[in-house]
Amino acid sequence: MNLYQALSAAWPRSGTAIELADSDLAYTWDDLRQGSALLATLFTDLGLQPGERVMLQTEKSVEALMVWLACLRAGLVLVPLNPAYQKAELAHFLKDAEPRLLVVAPEAFHWASKLAFQHEVDWVFTLGTERQGTLLDRATQLLPRLTDAVLPRADGDAAAILYTSGTTGVSKGALLTHGNLRSNAETLVALWGFTPDDVLVHALPIFHVHGLFVASHCALMSGSRLRWCPRFEPVLVTQQLRGATVFMGVPTLYTRLLGFAGFTREAAASVRLFVSGSAPLQAETFDAFTARTGQVILERYGMSETGMLTSNPLRGERRRASVGPALPGVQLRIAQPDAEGVGGVEVKGPNVFGGYWKRPELSATEFTADGFFRTGDLGRLDADGYLHLVGRAKDLVITGGFNVYPAEVEGHLNALPGVQESAVIGLPHPDFGEAVTALLVPQAGATLDPEALLRTLRGQIAAFKCPKRLLVVAELPRNAMGKVQKKALREQHAGLYA
Repeated sequence: MNLYQALSAAWPRSGTAIELADSDLAYTWDDLRQGSALLATLFTDLGLQPGERVMLQTEKSVEALMVWLACLRAGLVLVPLNPAYQKAELAHFLKDAEPRLLVVAPEAFHWASKLAFQHEVDWVFTLGTERQGTLLDRATQLLPRLTDAVLPRADGDAAAILYTSGTTGVSKGALLTHGNLRSNAETLVALWGFTPDDVLVHALPIFHVHGLFVASHCALMSGSRLRWCPRFEPVLVTQQLRGATVFMGVPTLYTRLLGFAGFTREAAASVRLFVSGSAPLQAETFDAFTARTGQVILERYGMSETGMLTSNPLRGERRRASVGPALPGVQLRIAQPDAEGVGGVEVKGPNVFGGYWKRPELSATEFTADGFFRTGDLGRLDADGYLHLVGRAKDLVITGGFNVYPAEVEGHLNALPGVQESAVIGLPHPDFGEAVTALLVPQAGATLDPEALLRTLRGQIAAFKCPKRLLVVAELPRNAMGKVQKKALREQHAGLYA
């Protein structure tokens, strides 16, 4: 079954589907059908063939969600990108994914289109947050011939490529299929008790698993209404929570809600489920949220390559500092556990991707001989199957729910004037969970200006990848093999943001 069919099966024939939190505008279920049909018709008329890629780098909008639905209907593969990515990052994705069509924000067209045509992209359209841009201008000139048509797709057919950090710092594309995404959505809808009576406050970006697949798919597959927030703002979200039933966020959003005096027990009273993921939830946040609202956050665990893997239960113990047991149908094990039961987390199931785009060598090494995916995370299991994550084998920093690979940032830092070498680490942060932090060793005779270096760096890479602090040091600690000891750096500077 095409994933679009599974998502749209529960849609009513009439009624409101999505309310815009910052305006009086609302979209009906038929708007989603017709809008995705128009876009699917356009993509087909342009000659795009099933399996070809559509790259989307725009700010959050309902129309961007419709692009995803249209790609499903036409059998195309969506490549969603963070709109914060800069030229060098986009160039890598264009070269690697080889999209036929690129959709960008109107203000980015002048530079993104040049890059796209250098990489032989056939079509470049714009899409803005106010329903403007050449994509909609072109699509609305057509009659939606594909109003009810959906291209048949098999479980193994590609639906999306999500780029995630690699062991060398070069982003790699996780190829997710219709079957991967459908099975995960079906499981979560049942596990978390979604019904058509639910109202989900959607305040997440839609370029990664959490916002585009977990939140959106749970609502769409159950026929639940969405309250669509263009971005997270504590005041706006608190207003939208009144009368709503579900909210999903990363830990940073919960700390910011708790920092807003208007977020009270009364404001959260109608919500039956608060879900947290994409980064570890600090125990202090978990406890403070319960004290403020009387509700217990449901923490779950997932990643780009697998969708959701584990979840605390809807009914039952939501265990503090645990991401819960494996989802139904998912096999989870701890490889080579030490004396305390800590080892590598490995998983297998219909939600787990089949491999990386154009990277067969990585696909081979990241899976075990019996088909389990090595997540790169370290964890231990309680006797009743609840998983506790204790660290990451891969040197990844998760800040505000976004993944940052230090090697990539170090490459940019080392190229800056006067920098001899750098080390990028993640340090505990009360708001972001982890803060990207860099230690710089200056070249002989050079004097480094951290603020000037940061200004330069912000023009090269996305803001969320830029270090919150640059610390100038005389040298970096190394082991006998000459490798920088990042564990020692993390311990030394653990209280920097306290």
